[in-house]
Amino acid sequence: MQTWQIVLLIVLAVLIVVAVVLYFLGKRLEKQQDENEARLEVGKQTVSMLVIDKKRMKLKEAGLPDIVVQQTPWYLKGSKVPVVKAKVGPRVVTMVADEKIFDLIPTKKEVKAVINGIYIMDVRGVRGAQLEKPVKLTWRQKIRKKLLKAQDDNKAARKAAEASKDKDTKKKK
Repeated sequence: MQTWQIVLLIVLAVLIVVAVVLYFLGKRLEKQQDENEARLEVGKQTVSMLVIDKKRMKLKEAGLPDIVVQQTPWYLKGSKVPVVKAKVGPRVVTMVADEKIFDLIPTKKEVKAVINGIYIMDVRGVRGAQLEKPVKLTWRQKIRKKLLKAQDDNKAARKAAEASKDKDTKKKK
């Protein structure tokens, strides 16, 4: 056997071992996620709230309770989380939203949310309607929209100037 064949076999064996380890690790993480979701389902409740603001910010800067920051692992404390500031009843509360629904949450609108503690699990409109994800415009679409708006404003200004000019000519006669 040549040396390149031996190296190839060793690399192949290492890749197989890594794949097996990742498979079993994934199974374990999947089981933990299922258990966590079951715990969240037990304590969920539906509330009506007015969403004031939402943004992604670091956990330390989010204004969450100290116990939340203390219980977070050290390697996640610097990561950005989806934070929602909402008025629930008479209180203004800072909550953490699920990453899947964060883009669906409208700002400055009232929604019905399924929450567990300070975690927002699901969001619906006040009348029970499903919320739609807002359409993100591309750079080119944004520029085109601004250009069309500027053209419309320019036409309106010209018409107003012509109308005032006509009025001035009529008054002079």
